[in-house]
Amino acid sequence: MMKIEKKMIQSTIHNADELEQLVVRCGFLPFFRNSISGFSIEECTPPGLWFEDGVDGPWEWKGPVIRNWTCTYGKFFCGKAGFVSMEWFPDFANYRRSKFSFDCTPLDKNGRNREKTVYDTVVGHESLLSKEIKSLCGFRKPKTICTNPMERLFTKTKGSIPEESFETVLTRLQMATLIVVADFEYQLDRHGQPYGWGIARYTTPEALFGDGIALPDRTPEESKARILCHLRQILPSATEERLLKFIG
Repeated sequence: MMKIEKKMIQSTIHNADELEQLVVRCGFLPFFRNSISGFSIEECTPPGLWFEDGVDGPWEWKGPVIRNWTCTYGKFFCGKAGFVSMEWFPDFANYRRSKFSFDCTPLDKNGRNREKTVYDTVVGHESLLSKEIKSLCGFRKPKTICTNPMERLFTKTKGSIPEESFETVLTRLQMATLIVVADFEYQLDRHGQPYGWGIARYTTPEALFGDGIALPDRTPEESKARILCHLRQILPSATEERLLKFIG
């Protein structure tokens, strides 16, 4: 059971509707276990609903919850995935964006700002699948010809792949609330049924919810204080240090 006030508690999540309701109640909800005990979708969901054949669970519920537009989803919390309700996202983005600057992100070996390249590409297309971003921005590892597996391990290849991984760049942009996951798209089998893990489609909060979504009538520090006060109320057993780390 989540260690938050009784009026906020929903001890077990069984479906997408209950997940959405819990996100809206809490405002913030990480997907997996973290340093704040009990504060995750993983800990609120019966084990039998995780990755079972023929059984929908949290992994399958993400898309339906996102499409209802009551919350946003992305790697928001210490580089890990989770939800933020639309009530709290403006303050969250107001503060997080104040901590981020493209001028402070590292350049690749060609002098290119990876984060700015990815962000501008997503903005220019409104939304893109992760594999489309990777292709458009040159995050493709070149093929190599090696005579044996051991040679492949120790051979450095030349090509367009950046020094930092594609996922690292996407995570930084999500942590800054500059991009979010708009949906997950699945391949279909011959019966028209979706299968596999689902490919993330990325967009900006502005494209989803309109310009001004990250501009509440508060300073970034006021937004941070407001979030901290809220988290203290719903997570009374969490230490101040952990709450501040969670806010970022």
